Amino acid sequence: MRIRFGSFTLDGDTRQLTQDKRELHLTPKAFELLMALAAERPNVLSKTDLQQRLWPDTFVAEANLSNLVGEIREALGDRGHNPGWIRTAHGVGYAFCGEAVALASAREKPSDRPTCWLEWGARRFPLSIGEHVIGRDPDVEISLDASTVSRRHARLVVTAEGAVLEDFGSKNGTRRGSDPVTGAVRLADGDALHFGSLLLTFHVRAPLGPTETQRQ
Repeated sequence: MRIRFGSFTLDGDTRQLTQDKRELHLTPKAFELLMALAAERPNVLSKTDLQQRLWPDTFVAEANLSNLVGEIREALGDRGHNPGWIRTAHGVGYAFCGEAVALASAREKPSDRPTCWLEWGARRFPLSIGEHVIGRDPDVEISLDASTVSRRHARLVVTAEGAVLEDFGSKNGTRRGSDPVTGAVRLADGDALHFGSLLLTFHVRAPLGPTETQRQ
């Protein structure tokens, strides 16, 4: 996974944090923490959850986690009292609070990428590899001009493995079929997606595989 935010790029494959192509140093645990927070944005991850991810089945002092957060903030030029990237949820944990976009992995080839799109009536929204924010705001990738749609309603992330939909805590909710979207939901071809009162349909046309080629 590669994530771009501001002038920074976080690459999970190469385990590098760069700013304008200049590599910034993070210790391995600090990198894992930043990757977890960025991947789960904008959700708050509890201290207990983060400690289990970073030090599984090992007891560590809570100060170890706060020290890693301090290391990340220093690398990003972030300030704890007015954060641009890492927010403290007092008494709970931490969250990635800045705008970010998922990028295609450097090892993904165009031939590996699924062809996906959303249909809303006669309109079609192509979905390339990466993150697509859905909402009423005219500046988001998929703009839906309807009063029941929040300005930043949900996001749909496309990778070489498929597509995942998440709600942004919207006022009127997101549903796949009749099921509310309360976490990351993997999508399949033909899924009916409701954003507020709007109905869109998700479609994916998988690349032609070796087995299908042999049948011709």
